[in-house]
Amino acid sequence: MELGMSHRGEHSEIETFLGQSVDSELSGNMIDICPVGALTSKPFRYHARTWELSRRKSVAAHDSSGANLIVQVKNNQVQRVVPLENEEVNECWIADRDRFSYEALNTTERLTQPMLKQGGQWKEVDWQTALEYVANGLKNIQRDHGAASIGALVSPHSTLEEAYLAGSLLRGLGSDNVDARLRRAEFVTGEGVQWLGTSIASLSTLQRVLVVGSNLRKDHPLFAQRIRQAVRHGAQVNAIASAAQQAQAWALPVANNVVTDASGWAQALADVAAAIAAEKGVAAPATGNATAQAQAIAKSLLGGERKAVLLGNGAAHHANASSLLVLANWIGEQTGATVGYLTEAANTVGAQWAKAQPQSGGKNAAQMLDGSLKAAILLNTEPEFDTAAGAAAVAALDKAEMVVTLSPFKANMAFSDVLLPIAPFTETSGSFVNAEGRLQSFHAVVKPRGETRPAWKVLRVLGNLLDVPGFNFETSQDVLAKVTAQPLQLSNAIRAEVRLGGSVSEPAVAAIYQLDGIVRRAASLQQTADARKEVA
Repeated sequence: MELGMSHRGEHSEIETFLGQSVDSELSGNMIDICPVGALTSKPFRYHARTWELSRRKSVAAHDSSGANLIVQVKNNQVQRVVPLENEEVNECWIADRDRFSYEALNTTERLTQPMLKQGGQWKEVDWQTALEYVANGLKNIQRDHGAASIGALVSPHSTLEEAYLAGSLLRGLGSDNVDARLRRAEFVTGEGVQWLGTSIASLSTLQRVLVVGSNLRKDHPLFAQRIRQAVRHGAQVNAIASAAQQAQAWALPVANNVVTDASGWAQALADVAAAIAAEKGVAAPATGNATAQAQAIAKSLLGGERKAVLLGNGAAHHANASSLLVLANWIGEQTGATVGYLTEAANTVGAQWAKAQPQSGGKNAAQMLDGSLKAAILLNTEPEFDTAAGAAAVAALDKAEMVVTLSPFKANMAFSDVLLPIAPFTETSGSFVNAEGRLQSFHAVVKPRGETRPAWKVLRVLGNLLDVPGFNFETSQDVLAKVTAQPLQLSNAIRAEVRLGGSVSEPAVAAIYQLDGIVRRAASLQQTADARKEVA
């Protein structure tokens, strides 16, 4: 609705109206469907002719849709990203986050040479020097403070192979302190693998939906447009979320919208459960009040055939996440709805498969950021922006004797001792597992910049220097074979007591263009209305 035609006849112009810009998170798809090629990509304009570009397949590295991409390359530099059609995953669309984030990969913020901090000054060094420094430092800390003082924070945007090797490296040293659940506030033992609970394609044909704790349109643009398709065919969407998550701004009609802050989400679900229990004559799982809104949602979910209860990033990172899941599972059982998490990142499901979380009593992400670590390995992670601890994470890591950052960017320089330049997804081979549990592997589309190396190779060499057994992988495919030897068991099952009420802070949920280090550095994305709201 932001575009229209002004003037008449040969003077007609397509333009935005009332001072608006085109601010949809899916706006780039206009470029693909414009029948005459009049709508073009501003970041790509004048950079190359279409016939000069090589075309290579890849997979989106940001949210959990796993959108398939065609990355177009000239002179060993990414020039443009467009969708690769896959009806089961992204149809023929991609989000702007996936289309324009490549800008960050060509900036001066890229780290292209290993660096050591000496006397408070950063100096470029060769790989051998940097890796030996890290290996010797880890050995000394292991000897002086014990392996339990070493930890690794792994971004869920890292590949399956990288996440597996990071965990294997720590466990080879005798530490179980590894975690990719960086924004979580509650860590429950014995939980299953969080996943969507159904196929991505099925979202387009749902008849009843309950979304809990998600700014659906901004957190998962492609999932939102699928649910919008379902609404256009008669589906009813119900929402429980805080005011900040703006269910009224999802670009689709919401049948029933319970607006409450995060501390009220469990009670709201308990109320819906109570209404369903009263309707069916069964016992409710928790004390709830069958309010008018709860009855309306219950009536909606008890109707129709194809249904889903979808827990968003806010529900996953909630301080009472286990109670939300228990209540959601009960509602799903009573109404015949699937229950699942929309999941946050490109490899949230894969990180769980790769065991990038404590397996035998190690510290979780929150515990590692309490200031107790003597050595920290940060894989694709900027703790100030990527963890629930936020600014407090910086102060905690500043106390460590050694902090090693593996990143494509000059990140964490205030508190790191070593920076190791690793390849972003466009410069390495690897695999992501999307929200529905679909494993998708990809190859590098351009050569690594400068002295950048794939993270799986860096971790493998560190494992060799530290004499960790089983680190003799020749290719990323060898690492993948090791991970997939254990089948992925998808289950949102959980055993926990239902807790209602209590003071709960708002969950740590990344805004649309703050999700990861790449989108945070993409100039065009940071000029959007969404990004300006984030800053405000």
